[in-house]
Amino acid sequence: MGFHVELPADLTATDFDLKMMFASKLFEEGIITSGQGAQIVGISRRSFIELLGQYGVAAFQTEEDDLLEDIANA
Repeated sequence: MGFHVELPADLTATDFDLKMMFASKLFEEGIITSGQGAQIVGISRRSFIELLGQYGVAAFQTEEDDLLEDIANA
């Protein structure tokens, strides 16, 4: 799935930051796993988890079942 968004011309965020903001919010809402977030951004799962705090998201806010699913998908 993909989508196109028109952003203001004076926006200073990088493509990486925009992807990280998007993926971290989806992760925070429980819509995607950390592995899926990493795929969206194009980095390793470990790097994604390590960067979440910089975007205001706690890395381990999930339930035990979600963590076990992440481990199985790693």
